[in-house]
Amino acid sequence: RKCFVEDRQVPLDATSDPPALFDGTTRLYISYTCPFAQRVWITRNLKGLQEEIKLVPIDLPNRPAWLKEKVNPANKVPALEHNEKIIAESLDLIKYVDINFDGPSLYPEDSAKREFGEDLLKYVDATFVKTVFGSFKGDPVKETASVFDHVENALKKFDDGPFFLGDLSLVDIAYIPFIERFQVFLDEVFKYEIIIGRPNLAAWIENMNKMVAYTQTKTDSDYIVNYFKKFM
Repeated sequence: RKCFVEDRQVPLDATSDPPALFDGTTRLYISYTCPFAQRVWITRNLKGLQEEIKLVPIDLPNRPAWLKEKVNPANKVPALEHNEKIIAESLDLIKYVDINFDGPSLYPEDSAKREFGEDLLKYVDATFVKTVFGSFKGDPVKETASVFDHVENALKKFDDGPFFLGDLSLVDIAYIPFIERFQVFLDEVFKYEIIIGRPNLAAWIENMNKMVAYTQTKTDSDYIVNYFKKFM
């Protein structure tokens, strides 16, 4: 099951008809620029599920009414249409795709690794992402040091590979969309390079960037900078 690079389809907008919902096709509704959707997109690619799970890109600034009415009442992406139901929330979805579809397992069997992985998955949105976003109004160098150091130290725990749990897992997938964006934005706007003094983080980013399953999902740097300026 090889990961191939897909051409990006034009996102569906307010003028677009909905796909033939619940016709047996498994669909992943995403936005090309949404970090939460990117997690599920990467998971799908890493498992080699490009044929099994069809991408349906949505133009979020001009989203179709049917997204809320027929797909996800929260009117958000990601959402997965599978077996006559819709599943949302990115951290639930990456686990769901890993468990319910073929392809390499992205979560280790080892109980110590699983336990550490669960802690990191709890930390990512509640603490890490929240803290970094909050810092844009203040001094990111000071305000984000503790959370980036937490990530750096977490990457040291298992030395059987460069990833959080040694081998590549759902934990890496949960963090990379945000670290990708924070690295670009903090460097560009605050001249803060998050990998200085954090060799494990630097090596991790380098290894992630070797994977086409991930790199084909990346967002344009100019878009990131302009979008994140709204949070300042």
